[in-house]
Amino acid sequence: MNKDHVSNIREVAALAGVSTATVSRALQQPDKVRAETRKKVFDAVEKINFSPNAHARSFRQQSNQTVILLVRDIGNPFYLEIYKGVEEAASDAGYKVLMGDARNDETRVANYIEMVRQKQADGLILMTGHFPEEQAKRLDLLPPIVLASETVPGLDLPTVKVDNKTASKDAVRYLIDAGHRRIAHLAGPLPENLAADRFEGYRQALAEAGIDYNEDLVTSGDYSIEAGRHAVLGMLSKKSAFTAIFASSDQMAIGAISELRSHGLAVPDDVSVIGFDDIIFANAIEPPLTTVRQPRREMGRQAMALMVERLNGQKTNETIELKTELVIRGSVAPCAPGRSQT
Repeated sequence: MNKDHVSNIREVAALAGVSTATVSRALQQPDKVRAETRKKVFDAVEKINFSPNAHARSFRQQSNQTVILLVRDIGNPFYLEIYKGVEEAASDAGYKVLMGDARNDETRVANYIEMVRQKQADGLILMTGHFPEEQAKRLDLLPPIVLASETVPGLDLPTVKVDNKTASKDAVRYLIDAGHRRIAHLAGPLPENLAADRFEGYRQALAEAGIDYNEDLVTSGDYSIEAGRHAVLGMLSKKSAFTAIFASSDQMAIGAISELRSHGLAVPDDVSVIGFDDIIFANAIEPPLTTVRQPRREMGRQAMALMVERLNGQKTNETIELKTELVIRGSVAPCAPGRSQT
């Protein structure tokens, strides 16, 4: 350990009010350090512009040709096609791809960011709706990061996404054109950006059709099948009248259909359902699910292309917006006469 490094790490420790061992642990194994202590160390690092030792500096200049794709929930099949697209583009550029599971846990997101900062990987493609507040305040110190599908307020980073608001409005308008006016919305985890955009598209479609917004027909969940089941059970328990559902994900739509059936309601004869994503199971369930198709493989390819640019030193924060498509299948039917106002 050289003299300059000892001096610097001691300065960080003194400023943060911790030991040099704690500083080292916070930088190398942040998950092993309490959040409050970790914040003190990171703030001190930023204040004195500390850079780790010569070995770490040399390591940062190297490349292990690996990128991490960090997803919200690794069990969600939505991410499979995106992974394929990322892997295809990564392979062409000579990179490997590892998939990480954020588990809707901001601490895990912070840990993956630190992994890349420590050069255990070259870059991070982030697909979660949240970002650690500590890192968001230190954008100049972030490693190469690209956002895909989801965005975070105030975070100016290269991004690949779709127009969720317009896509949702088109889906709800399709239900309205079929005669439905009591349309429930199974929203994502509000107030996250993606969920909020799809919710806003739902509200705009209602407003443009002259349909009053009813908060009893909106519930928020985590995009999972269980969230869809729970949402429908809640509305049925409250005896909320609805003839159609617009779900923020196919998994929520599938959960909703399952719960409707368990209560003796048929899709689409009693309730029409539209999902979002067009996952592999959307065309396999009965009835096949009408849904908003996202170009997921292309999203993965484009996200990796932006990452390669980032790794090659290009610092532009480009946003790429891909087109969606409303795929009409069998889960929507015209509203039965006399039911649209019930």
